[in-house]
Amino acid sequence: MDEEVIPILYVEDAAAAVAWYARLGFTQQWEHRFEPGFPAFIEVARGRVRLFLSEHKGDALPDTLVYLRVRDVDVIADAFGVQAKDAPWAREIELRDPDGNRLRVGAPVE
Repeated sequence: MDEEVIPILYVEDAAAAVAWYARLGFTQQWEHRFEPGFPAFIEVARGRVRLFLSEHKGDALPDTLVYLRVRDVDVIADAFGVQAKDAPWAREIELRDPDGNRLRVGAPVE
Protein backbone atom coordinates (compact mmCIF):
# COMPACT_ATOMS: atom_id res chain seq x y z
CA MET A 1 0.00 0.00 0.00
CA ASP A 2 1.24 3.48 -0.87
CA GLU A 3 0.85 6.05 1.87
CA GLU A 4 -1.06 9.15 0.83
CA VAL A 5 -2.89 12.23 2.03
CA ILE A 6 -6.54 12.59 1.05
CA PRO A 7 -8.12 16.02 1.62
CA ILE A 8 -11.71 16.05 2.87
CA LEU A 9 -13.94 18.79 1.43
CA TYR A 10 -17.36 19.71 2.82
CA VAL A 11 -20.17 19.69 0.25
CA GLU A 12 -23.88 20.43 0.65
CA ASP A 13 -25.01 18.25 -2.26
CA ALA A 14 -22.72 15.30 -2.94
CA ALA A 15 -24.30 14.46 -6.31
CA ALA A 16 -23.81 18.04 -7.56
CA ALA A 17 -20.24 18.03 -6.23
CA VAL A 18 -19.45 14.75 -8.01
CA ALA A 19 -20.74 16.25 -11.27
CA TRP A 20 -18.63 19.38 -10.78
CA TYR A 21 -15.47 17.41 -9.98
CA ALA A 22 -16.11 15.23 -13.05
CA ARG A 23 -15.38 18.37 -15.11
CA LEU A 24 -11.88 18.24 -13.55
CA GLY A 25 -11.48 14.62 -14.61
CA PHE A 26 -12.46 13.01 -11.28
CA THR A 27 -14.69 9.93 -11.17
CA GLN A 28 -16.68 8.65 -8.21
CA GLN A 29 -15.10 5.58 -6.63
CA TRP A 30 -17.61 4.81 -3.86
CA GLU A 31 -20.27 6.33 -1.63
CA HIS A 32 -21.09 5.61 2.01
CA ARG A 33 -24.20 6.53 4.04
CA PHE A 34 -24.90 5.15 7.51
CA GLU A 35 -28.56 4.81 6.50
CA PRO A 36 -30.70 5.90 3.53
CA GLY A 37 -31.25 9.65 3.65
CA PHE A 38 -28.21 10.26 5.88
CA PRO A 39 -25.30 12.46 4.72
CA ALA A 40 -23.06 11.03 2.00
CA PHE A 41 -19.31 10.48 2.19
CA ILE A 42 -17.81 9.95 -1.28
CA GLU A 43 -14.40 9.32 -2.77
CA VAL A 44 -13.55 10.79 -6.17
CA ALA A 45 -10.32 10.06 -8.03
CA ARG A 46 -8.32 11.39 -10.93
CA GLY A 47 -5.58 8.86 -11.58
CA ARG A 48 -3.78 8.45 -8.25
CA VAL A 49 -5.20 11.72 -6.85
CA ARG A 50 -8.06 11.22 -4.39
CA LEU A 51 -10.50 13.57 -2.65
CA PHE A 52 -13.16 12.79 -0.07
CA LEU A 53 -16.40 14.80 -0.42
CA SER A 54 -18.45 14.86 2.76
CA GLU A 55 -21.97 16.09 3.51
CA HIS A 56 -21.25 15.58 7.23
CA LYS A 57 -21.22 18.91 9.05
CA GLY A 58 -17.98 19.36 10.95
CA ASP A 59 -15.79 17.24 8.66
CA ALA A 60 -14.35 20.32 6.95
CA LEU A 61 -15.03 24.02 6.51
CA PRO A 62 -15.94 25.72 3.22
CA ASP A 63 -13.23 27.86 1.63
CA THR A 64 -10.63 25.11 1.95
CA LEU A 65 -7.77 25.39 -0.56
CA VAL A 66 -6.45 22.31 -2.36
CA TYR A 67 -3.59 22.42 -4.87
CA LEU A 68 -3.96 20.05 -7.83
CA ARG A 69 -0.85 19.57 -9.96
CA VAL A 70 -1.67 18.47 -13.52
CA ARG A 71 0.17 17.95 -16.79
CA ASP A 72 -1.90 20.43 -18.86
CA VAL A 73 -3.73 23.18 -16.98
CA ASP A 74 -4.92 24.82 -20.21
CA VAL A 75 -7.27 21.91 -20.95
CA ILE A 76 -8.95 22.43 -17.56
CA ALA A 77 -8.93 26.23 -17.97
CA ASP A 78 -10.75 25.83 -21.30
CA ALA A 79 -13.32 23.48 -19.73
CA PHE A 80 -14.13 26.11 -17.09
CA GLY A 81 -13.84 29.15 -19.37
CA VAL A 82 -10.98 30.76 -17.44
CA GLN A 83 -7.55 32.00 -18.43
CA ALA A 84 -4.42 30.36 -16.99
CA LYS A 85 -1.74 32.67 -15.62
CA ASP A 86 2.00 32.15 -15.51
CA ALA A 87 3.80 32.18 -12.17
CA PRO A 88 7.50 31.43 -11.67
CA TRP A 89 6.67 27.89 -10.40
CA ALA A 90 3.67 26.91 -12.56
CA ARG A 91 0.97 27.91 -15.02
CA GLU A 92 -2.16 28.11 -12.86
CA ILE A 93 -5.86 28.73 -12.48
CA GLU A 94 -8.00 29.01 -9.38
CA LEU A 95 -11.53 27.59 -9.26
CA ARG A 96 -14.29 27.49 -6.65
CA ASP A 97 -16.54 24.47 -6.41
CA PRO A 98 -20.28 24.97 -5.79
CA ASP A 99 -19.66 24.84 -2.01
CA GLY A 100 -16.95 27.51 -1.93
CA ASN A 101 -13.93 25.22 -1.74
CA ARG A 102 -10.99 26.59 -3.68
CA LEU A 103 -8.88 24.55 -6.07
CA ARG A 104 -5.66 25.97 -7.39
CA VAL A 105 -4.75 23.91 -10.45
CA GLY A 106 -1.25 24.17 -11.88
CA ALA A 107 1.11 22.67 -14.41
CA PRO A 108 4.74 22.98 -13.27
CA VAL A 109 7.07 25.17 -15.30
CA GLU A 110 9.73 23.04 -16.95
